[in-house]
Amino acid sequence: MLDRYWSGQAARISPEAPVPVVRVKGSEERIGGAGNVALNIAKLGGKVTLVAVVGDDAEGRTIKQLLEAEGVVCDFVVAKGARSICKLRIMAQHQQLLRLDFEDTPIAFDREAMTTKLKKHLPNHQAIVFSDYGKGTLTDVTHHIAMAKQAGLKVLVDPKGVDYLRYRLADVITPNLSEFLAVAGACAGERDILDKGRELLQRCMVQSLLLTRGEAGMTLIQETETHSLPAQAKDVFDVTGAGDTVIAVMALGVALELPLREAMCMANLAGGIVVGKLGTSTVSVEELSRGLHGDRGALYGIVSEDELMHIVARAKAYNEKIIMTNGCFDLLHAGHVTYLEQARALGDRLVVAVNSDASVKQLKGESRPINGLKERMTVLSALACVDWVVAFEEETPERLYCRLLPDVLVKGGDYAPDQVAGGDCVIKAGGEVKILQFVDGQSTTSMINKARGTA
Repeated sequence: MLDRYWSGQAARISPEAPVPVVRVKGSEERIGGAGNVALNIAKLGGKVTLVAVVGDDAEGRTIKQLLEAEGVVCDFVVAKGARSICKLRIMAQHQQLLRLDFEDTPIAFDREAMTTKLKKHLPNHQAIVFSDYGKGTLTDVTHHIAMAKQAGLKVLVDPKGVDYLRYRLADVITPNLSEFLAVAGACAGERDILDKGRELLQRCMVQSLLLTRGEAGMTLIQETETHSLPAQAKDVFDVTGAGDTVIAVMALGVALELPLREAMCMANLAGGIVVGKLGTSTVSVEELSRGLHGDRGALYGIVSEDELMHIVARAKAYNEKIIMTNGCFDLLHAGHVTYLEQARALGDRLVVAVNSDASVKQLKGESRPINGLKERMTVLSALACVDWVVAFEEETPERLYCRLLPDVLVKGGDYAPDQVAGGDCVIKAGGEVKILQFVDGQSTTSMINKARGTA
């Protein structure tokens, strides 16, 4: 589907009828329907192929052009003599005044060609999404699901209507609450929803049901367990296309073999982001990352070792590369900052482990540290390149490295990788050790000597 937006100002009422007059100042074209699912996947870095039906018209060509520009592989069945579905929204002051739908559905198309295209692409993918909008494209969805399962793909369905037997053998279906109630019947409460959800799974031979519940969040219903999450949206501006975003993120998670519960967390977060936008929208990796980590003060900065264990595990679950280094960092200088910035550039997150006051004395002598542990950690946590700061008591951080197992252990100076404390553990776990050279002429000792007048 093609979503068109005409926007402008509405400053007066028409003298011809009691309706606002919109002076159109701009127009925009976006992708809707199944195209929006594919676009969301592409925006998050997924490789995606869209098999769909369009008309032999300018709108169909525009849909293909917009999608291919974003990296979506399009293999369309072009229905001769049919018009592509187009929704025109009239906007004024960022509010929708009117929607005009241009469509002749169900569209008559070559169903055999659809099956042939689908069969061709199945071997090259890990998961498949069937986005059902009730327009007639998925007339043969039962057969297509069977083909996908036979090819070894995970199958996700955004359902429509009340005949969910059409979707039997799917791995995940994602109805919203009103769609679910239309199939399952009225529910007296939460327990009733869960019971009827499991009955629906058994009847349709579906593995999991992800129920999107608007401001009540999401519930994942499976045969033996359920998980619920509260809604992530702070402000709901426009729910258009939110379901597309949810199933797109779920599909990516399933393709990456994330546990469904973790995929649901990401989908819930993405849905909360997209409803805060105007019109049909997508979510980016950067937006998900910001949403995942929240405000810097809440999940960044100084953390305990146990807190860091959970934070690092969560970051790794979302494929973030963890860099870790250590030191006393007694008097922070430009050499330290340059070194930490170089370390951060090696991955997505930088953890700095800091020697306790007692371990600094062991290493540097009774006159050190100049600054206490709290002060040293506070200064480090204020650096933009540093994500988390943690303390350790031992003379070396070997135990800490072996517990956290970062992707890259960084050490400064003239070391060989096999001489770095904790390096063996990191390497055995599939990580690596990187040696960075310190900046010449920069050291805490020289700063102390200069201050004492002995340099």
